[in-house]
Amino acid sequence: MRLDYLLYFRRHHLYMRLVVLPGDGIGPEITAATIDVLKSVDASLSLGLTFDTHTIGLASLEKDGTTLPTSVLDACVAADGIILGPVSHATYPPAEEGGINPSAAIRVALDLYANIRPSRTREGLPHYSRTPMDLVIVRENTEGFYADRSMFDGGGEFMPTPDVALAVRKITTKGSARIVRAAFELARGRRKRVTAVHKQNVLRMSDGLFLGEARKIAAEHADIVYEEQLVDSMTALLVRDPSRYDVVVTTNMFGDILSDEAAELSGGLGLGASLNAGDRHAVAQAAHGSAPHLAGTDTANPTSLILSAAMLLEWLSRQESARLGTTGPACTRAARAISDAVDVLLARPETRTIDLGGALGTAAFTKSLIRHVSQSL
Repeated sequence: MRLDYLLYFRRHHLYMRLVVLPGDGIGPEITAATIDVLKSVDASLSLGLTFDTHTIGLASLEKDGTTLPTSVLDACVAADGIILGPVSHATYPPAEEGGINPSAAIRVALDLYANIRPSRTREGLPHYSRTPMDLVIVRENTEGFYADRSMFDGGGEFMPTPDVALAVRKITTKGSARIVRAAFELARGRRKRVTAVHKQNVLRMSDGLFLGEARKIAAEHADIVYEEQLVDSMTALLVRDPSRYDVVVTTNMFGDILSDEAAELSGGLGLGASLNAGDRHAVAQAAHGSAPHLAGTDTANPTSLILSAAMLLEWLSRQESARLGTTGPACTRAARAISDAVDVLLARPETRTIDLGGALGTAAFTKSLIRHVSQSL
């Protein structure tokens, strides 16, 4: 690497700026816990993380008249990564009255086409699947039946008469190809197996288009086993034998449902890490909702968002590798230390959170996690 380029990089990219959006309900509590964990690995490994916090959601609606100010979206575009707490978008007013769903709006604005959701069982932690599991569901994130993100202008749902409601499902070759490629790239570093989930026997044109792109890309990866599965039977097979699956790729709504099922089978939705990623941006976001009834009680499990932030560190490491030809070892080491420390705590009942049958609240669990992470670095 040329020395002048290295000096330029260090001068202009010394820090990785993370935009922090605490959200609603338990969002501020689990976001604060996540930032404390990130600050601890930053102190140990000199990652150069900086945190730029902005108000969104109901607090922003009251203050600024919108749940997602334009200035916040601009900050997200300029950031190296984003930490997004849960939001109570189902309680927001209509979008024309300021009730924008921050999660959907950010996904569209930053073209975060891949929702990546790993689910695995852990030693010592009870789970609900019949066999151990270690899989990743790669879900297309910008198309499908999702009415708030599938159209350039206007919504994907409409009512031509008061007693008829219609929804449009959008599937494109571009959207299908890039999500399938993301799945195959992920599988190459895992057990080299990809399962495409669909309903082509009923949705012949739209899922036919999706499968057509999947088969083309599978033909380019002869070293990776490719198979297809109907979505209805997939829901049953995940319960019966999830160990047979490695990387599962599917369209938006199917992936939304299957990833929640897989997370619950592996131990609970509170453990579900989630990364929304595109080519230039990524957002760490808990798989669960805002649980407003738990807000302020110190009982929320912060694991989902903490593990999502670890995934963001891994993504930042890959970005550094692509940019400089390095492996981003510090970010990778930090991410693995966080994940390993979570495994240690979840293996023992006395160090689990209340929702998992333990006795630790949000703050106590976070403090214990930070101690274990620091000892490993």
